[in-house]
Amino acid sequence: MTQREVTDQDSTQWTCVQAYAGAMQDEKTAEAATELASNGNGKVPVVCTPSGGAQTVRVELPKNWLEELPDEELLAEIKAAQQNGQV
Repeated sequence: MTQREVTDQDSTQWTCVQAYAGAMQDEKTAEAATELASNGNGKVPVVCTPSGGAQTVRVELPKNWLEELPDEELLAEIKAAQQNGQV
């Protein structure tokens, strides 16, 4: 399971992983799950868990979020999800 970690301005470390990715045993199956989980506009569900007292959030990100989404944009998506109560 591939995950990504980012730290916000409050020093909270967020660990983000694509939903359903942990259940996949091989890359081909993981890619198929990504296609199935995609919401039709090129985005996939991602769950981000904080290191501190904040609550886990769920965000919709582009399929290439692991490699290409800048940290600042990922943190902005997390903050927006917190404000909108997307848990």
